[in-house]
Amino acid sequence: MRFGATVDGGPVREAAPDVLQRWLCGGAGRFVLTRGDADYPSSLLHLNDPPPAIFGAGRRDLLRAPAFAIVGSRNATEQGKSNARAFSSHLARVGYCIVSGMARGIDSAAHRGALDAGGGTIAVLGTGIDIVYPPSNRSLAEALERDGLLIAEFPPGTGVRRDHFPRRNRIIAALARGVLVAEATLRSGSLITARWAADLGREVFALPGSIHAPMHRGCHRLIRDGAKLVESAQDILEELPDAGVLDLTTQPAPPGSGADRRLAAMGYDPIDLDTLATRLREAPGSLAAALLELELMGKVERLPGNRYQRLV
Repeated sequence: MRFGATVDGGPVREAAPDVLQRWLCGGAGRFVLTRGDADYPSSLLHLNDPPPAIFGAGRRDLLRAPAFAIVGSRNATEQGKSNARAFSSHLARVGYCIVSGMARGIDSAAHRGALDAGGGTIAVLGTGIDIVYPPSNRSLAEALERDGLLIAEFPPGTGVRRDHFPRRNRIIAALARGVLVAEATLRSGSLITARWAADLGREVFALPGSIHAPMHRGCHRLIRDGAKLVESAQDILEELPDAGVLDLTTQPAPPGSGADRRLAAMGYDPIDLDTLATRLREAPGSLAAALLELELMGKVERLPGNRYQRLV
């Protein structure tokens, strides 16, 4: 059997039968879906040009989960990656499968956040299913095949082509109930994903940032064009009611959890990060990441001067 796809009116090289068979036999969770298969995502059929075939590796069941996309710049700031990871973790914990493109920067952070939370995540590739791009993401690709899902419309052996990545973005948008652009310049490919999402009737969200930072101008343009400005994961959940997906703020931390311990150590007066880190005997860097999660849950507020205020 031979599978091909079409890009910009021209054929993509079909997978030779021996290449496809060798790839399928290389892992227990590998599969091919065509449009007539029951597991082929019905949301892709709403596209003008749904992929003739989907090549997948990993947890096939994630194709049936409610999904949310988090995308953004490859050359993201550390704060942008931290935000993407925190939003992804929270949305994954309440039942959303996080969809992104396995690029450097925001995409990789979004996948890692979902995996860290023990949730589901799908990476839509812009290459053949057997190609890891960028190569630096090999360990992430291995984790996704083991605990998440890799999918591609391009057959095994299809290499890197610039025009494949914008096409990949339409699949990200179609699979998701909504799309969050976490950080983007005006030239970021994530704006293409946002446009696809809007055209498909999906909700589009954007994180604001400094008016002086080029890395936030793409998000600001989206907000001007009608995307919803978000400051917390709860802002997203309020726009995306889904049966079986729980309200983030109603989920108490398990007894004796790290969240409980940190909140107790904070007390109810503003406290600076270094003082709290000393009190908890934690590294300031890891504590800052944990406090960002509590902030997104609406349990902590960040104040000027790197201080924090408990709210619950």
